[in-house]
Amino acid sequence: MSRPHAAAIVEDTVHEQIERVLRSRGWGNRVITHVGYGSPSFVRVFARILLGRKGRENTEGPESRQDATGALSPAHYDRGWRAFLTSPATGVPVKVTAGDREIYGRSDRGGHVDIVARDHGLAPGWQQVVVEAQGTAPVAADVFIVADDVRFGLVSDIDDTVITTMLPRPMIAAFNTFVRRGKARHAVPGMAPMYRRLLAAHPGAPIVYVSTGAWNTAATLNRFLLENGFPLGPLMLTDWGPTNTGWFRSGQDHKRTCLHRLARDFPDIRWLLVGDDGQHDPQLYAEFAEARPDRVDAVCIRHLSPTEQVLSNPMKIDAPARSMGPRSVSTFSAPDGYALLRALNEQGRVGDPVAEHEQPSRPLRQPTR
Repeated sequence: MSRPHAAAIVEDTVHEQIERVLRSRGWGNRVITHVGYGSPSFVRVFARILLGRKGRENTEGPESRQDATGALSPAHYDRGWRAFLTSPATGVPVKVTAGDREIYGRSDRGGHVDIVARDHGLAPGWQQVVVEAQGTAPVAADVFIVADDVRFGLVSDIDDTVITTMLPRPMIAAFNTFVRRGKARHAVPGMAPMYRRLLAAHPGAPIVYVSTGAWNTAATLNRFLLENGFPLGPLMLTDWGPTNTGWFRSGQDHKRTCLHRLARDFPDIRWLLVGDDGQHDPQLYAEFAEARPDRVDAVCIRHLSPTEQVLSNPMKIDAPARSMGPRSVSTFSAPDGYALLRALNEQGRVGDPVAEHEQPSRPLRQPTR
């Protein structure tokens, strides 16, 4: 095994010193669970172990909800930077109870837990598993079990595809992530109705959100998606900062890895891939479709306006391409979810005709005060 990058060594040393000081002051382990996924043969469980103050609640499970797309209780939104004031607990023993199985592991250098349990006995649909770290109470985690007969799935980017953040322009990205409250972000018009319609046409189908955003923002993103009518699904995020190979993680490599992992985990599912043309989604999806054409049902690209293109990528001076999808699969391009849904419906990919109230010609304007 090669020697870790110097940046990773420095970061690990800093985390080790911080953890030693906090534990000496009585801080203990805290479990934060994320939405996982699986099939009748396996389940993939995500969680993170952080350090928490003594005397405060040290566990955080799933939000209270009625069902996969049910309403949440009123939210309290903090400034984005508060989510990044965390200290990971590394190497902590973890036990995951998934149905009939108990699996043991440890948190990694970032405090993350990614454990696969097989032969769990959980039925298809929404289920819960239990995550327990050393010194903590058991914490529930939501998982979506996909039935063996499901043949359709949906993969969606987040930034500029379902949320208007204008990433990755550095100043705007930093402002949206660290300064603005979660409530200040806006959903891309029509994307939530489109996703709901697609999943209604394919009962039991999974939706997976793949993004280069940080795991620290998972709770805020989940609440944003649910409160704006998006279906609940696993978030495949990343951990900002140094890695064992360099100073920063590659967002493109992260998305490639996620797509190929999903293709391996669900070999019978064909995926509808949804992204935007602000950065690399068309190229990444085309690359994946060429490598695994039998795993791609279609590609939907939300094309950004010229203003959004400039804000998203100020170095890009050429006119945005409107047809950048792979040749081997059907590709649809439109400025919002309403138009994409109409295009999919015209090709018979949605099912029943779209209800009139879900396909306005343009987003409704809010009344001015």
